[in-house]
Amino acid sequence: MDTARTTGPLGKASPSGFRRTRNSLFWAVLVAGGGTLGGFVSQFPWMLYVGVLVVLAAAGLGAAVAGSNWNRAGAAAIVGFGTMALGVFAGSNLNEAYMKLFGERVSAVVLEFDERTNVKGDVRYSCRVVDTAGERHDLGAVQNCRGQVASGEQVVMFKDRIGALDPWLEKTGSRALDPLGLGITGALLLLVGGTMFTAGRHRRSDRDLHAEYVRRHGPPWRS
Repeated sequence: MDTARTTGPLGKASPSGFRRTRNSLFWAVLVAGGGTLGGFVSQFPWMLYVGVLVVLAAAGLGAAVAGSNWNRAGAAAIVGFGTMALGVFAGSNLNEAYMKLFGERVSAVVLEFDERTNVKGDVRYSCRVVDTAGERHDLGAVQNCRGQVASGEQVVMFKDRIGALDPWLEKTGSRALDPLGLGITGALLLLVGGTMFTAGRHRRSDRDLHAEYVRRHGPPWRS
């Protein structure tokens, strides 16, 4: 005679109400904030690899929680890739914003500008700059040394007042921020945080998955 039975571990029911909202908000802030923080930390000359590891850890942790713990595979993919993209954009844009808002503006001259293409086709820029105090700085693309300057050209640098970051090179000396870059950073921050929060609010435990399976296909049977 056939008998109905449930199969597989059901696990614990997921939390509900205020506890679920609070937990979802915690993970949203942790993952999105970790990606943003890691991107900014990577701008410090001696902290590049630390920043990269923080971004990768935030992306992996967020994807694991959303995919494995909450059973939201689509959200896990968005959070994983979105957090890595957030780290890339947040790093350069927050660096520029910090230097232009709080940096000391000094006049400088480009002693030497070099542009090289490696075997992979990547363009590498380097600028050797001397400021009015006689200090020389070797800057790269991270410090906004790109094809907009030439050797012998007068430029402006924004120098970190505490000396933790390399100077930011600016041709005009304007303190205006890049609205596009900040907009992309903000959009990615909202995407990662919002996706994580929504996935947490609509998480599915093993028991929820089993109940959904039963509703759609009926209880499993065996002879």
